[in-house]
Amino acid sequence: MAKASVLFVCLGNICRSPLAEGAFRAEAQRMQLDVLIDSAGTGGWHAGEPPDPRAIAAARRNGVDIARQRARKVTKDDFRVFTHIYALDEANLNGLRALAPQNATAELGLLLDLVPGYEGKAVADPYYGDASDFDVTWRDVEMAARALAQRLAHQGYR
Repeated sequence: MAKASVLFVCLGNICRSPLAEGAFRAEAQRMQLDVLIDSAGTGGWHAGEPPDPRAIAAARRNGVDIARQRARKVTKDDFRVFTHIYALDEANLNGLRALAPQNATAELGLLLDLVPGYEGKAVADPYYGDASDFDVTWRDVEMAARALAQRLAHQGYR
């Protein structure tokens, strides 16, 4: 079986998707999964920038360092490089579907669809909020990270 690779996608790649990447990286390490992990945005205006300082602080409060991440825009190659691409809301999922080339091999989905009872819901966007909003986002992505790691482990990705 090929190595699993997961890309998390939000709009600007400075809040939600870096938090999802960090939460999943920590969970994959805890479960000893050998997985390629990255995040990106459907928009590229923050390319090269670190995550929002409030996102860095929220991750740090939970024992995860995301400060070295840098924003980037999704590319058509991502649809072949990654086995799984998870959007953090429906608008970004629709954007991914529109961008996907015909020869795409990645499984596309909404991140919270992995969490029973949260199907169809968006990960809370904390950008216009305060630290407590980033903590809510962390809770969302941490739940999804656990569910995704368990799913990949059950599918034989080790």
